[in-house]
Amino acid sequence: MAVTERGIQIRIRFFGALFVLAFCVIVGRSYYLHVVQAPKLQDRADQQKQRVVELAPQRGAIFDRNGDPLAISLDVQSLYADPFQIKDPAKIAAALSKPLQMKAKELTSLLASKKRFVWIKRKLDPEVAKEIRDLRLPGIRFVAEHKRFYPQGGIGAHVVGFTGLDPKGLEGVELEYDQQLQGEPGRMMSQRDARGRGMATAEQLVQGGVPGYNLQLTLDRSLQYIAEKELARVIKEFKAKSGTVVVMEPASGKILAMASQPDYNPNSPGKSRTSSRRNRTVTDMYEPGSTFKPFLLAGALEEKIVRPNQKIYCENGRYEVGGKVIRDTKKHRKLNLTEMLKYSSNIGFAKLGKAMERERFYSYLTDFGFGELTGVDLPGESPGLVRQPSRWFEIDLAAISFGQAISVTPIQIASAMSAIANGGLLMEPYLVERVTDADGQVVQRKLPQVKRRVISEATAKTVREMMVSVTEPGGTGTRAALPGYRVAGKTGTAQKVDPVTGGYSIDKRVASFIGFVPADSPALVVSVTVDEPEGKGYGGVVAGPVFARIAEQSLNHLNILPKGSLSAIDLAKADVEPLPDLAALLPEAEPIDGLVMPDFRGMSYRQVLQAMQEKQLNLKLSGSGQVVEQSPAPGRKIRYGKQAWVRLGA
Repeated sequence: MAVTERGIQIRIRFFGALFVLAFCVIVGRSYYLHVVQAPKLQDRADQQKQRVVELAPQRGAIFDRNGDPLAISLDVQSLYADPFQIKDPAKIAAALSKPLQMKAKELTSLLASKKRFVWIKRKLDPEVAKEIRDLRLPGIRFVAEHKRFYPQGGIGAHVVGFTGLDPKGLEGVELEYDQQLQGEPGRMMSQRDARGRGMATAEQLVQGGVPGYNLQLTLDRSLQYIAEKELARVIKEFKAKSGTVVVMEPASGKILAMASQPDYNPNSPGKSRTSSRRNRTVTDMYEPGSTFKPFLLAGALEEKIVRPNQKIYCENGRYEVGGKVIRDTKKHRKLNLTEMLKYSSNIGFAKLGKAMERERFYSYLTDFGFGELTGVDLPGESPGLVRQPSRWFEIDLAAISFGQAISVTPIQIASAMSAIANGGLLMEPYLVERVTDADGQVVQRKLPQVKRRVISEATAKTVREMMVSVTEPGGTGTRAALPGYRVAGKTGTAQKVDPVTGGYSIDKRVASFIGFVPADSPALVVSVTVDEPEGKGYGGVVAGPVFARIAEQSLNHLNILPKGSLSAIDLAKADVEPLPDLAALLPEAEPIDGLVMPDFRGMSYRQVLQAMQEKQLNLKLSGSGQVVEQSPAPGRKIRYGKQAWVRLGA
């Protein structure tokens, strides 16, 4: 009996321990499933009961420097279908084919799919979306997405670029800054039952999505319009193949306008040729011709190989080098450096290049940025072509001296000329000034970058003065002159290489002009190239007038008045003869009651003028860009007889 009871006790304890162990296993398993594995299992459950479709992200906007929109993303409707809810695909396809302008057969194939979700057409025009919505077709639904729109049309198209359906940037700034512009995509979610069927009461929900960053460019929409208009005009007038314009601020490297022809509309890029969408200012190389001469001249003066007034014998218009004959358009005997530039003597500059020698000349070419990328923030930039000096024959040295046998891009030569205009500093050209988030907070700011000093300020000033002679009577660029302004520039007429013969073409040329204005305090560098103009395709005849028209309108837009002219406010009051300045006769300067100097720092020229008009102030303005200095200081009283001034700069 005792043995039996003892056996029962053992069995009870055994099964008790077994139940306790089983309970612990169950509790442990429950904890593992409900706590450790809970997030993963929840995701799996959500995937089973929800249909998730990733939507296109909302790209950030692109603005010009004044805040005018160049590229924005608008809310549009995209069309999709649930084929399981469509009983007669052919009938629905027939109803959709006309408004969507799609073949009924193609639509029928989509609507008869075995999937629960198929895109029909994305980013519809509002009129098309309304027409389809009014049809109230079963299984046909809409979801809001974002479509890229370019409100300025073709203005700035080569700079801004365009996007694909993704939307990913495919050209221009859209491509170069694609990562910053791209936002995080949203997701469309809908409920479904255990068999994967959409639940009738379930609504389509769009969750998530973060807008991309916005870009503010250095581009000025008004200057861009001026550049494109004048370039299109000369292309049509001379029946040219193509052309470019670059407008830069030499002190900072900011690109204010950048135009190429042929052009296109980024709202419908597929309707244009691939060649029309190419930004020729950064991709296309050409032989610059005589526009290249100021750079050789600057190097020779910097090295003190020649003196400014030194005369060079120009061989009476005919000079033999390396078995080849170099000719000038006019026969000249002795010319000084200014005259050589003014009359564009190839012979004079060939001799100057020989005196400079290969290695030194090559060193200055690379210092000015030729043969390397400028670093401009655009895709597809070409470095140009400058051969090593060890490969230069005697005729090559002579040809390069007057801009042949070397290839450059329009952005390169504009950047190099800016170094002469700004006092000898090679700046990095750039287009994007600020990157901001959706709340307007600055994420990234681009500041002017000095790459290197190429020549001294004294040399730059000397070359600038010599370049003014080009636009004066007797020079090759008189058609680029502007009334009231001193214009410094250089014409260029370069023969193109004939791809058939391998030599220079007799009739195909690139006509160009590059210069800056005002010459005393350059605010703008403008480069114009016209490829294969018909007729008299000389740079001074074809490109010079384009420079003049662009420069004149741009200076007017920027309120940069001719030296010695009345200010904008004075012009408005010019009905009477101005009184003489009697301030010097006053015994002492007294404060003007109620007039306190505002804080102009950071303002533009236009904003300063508006403030002057509002407060009835008469200030002296100088420079261009934004206010960097003022006198008196902000908040100080303006004293009668003391000059109050505002200086603008980069």
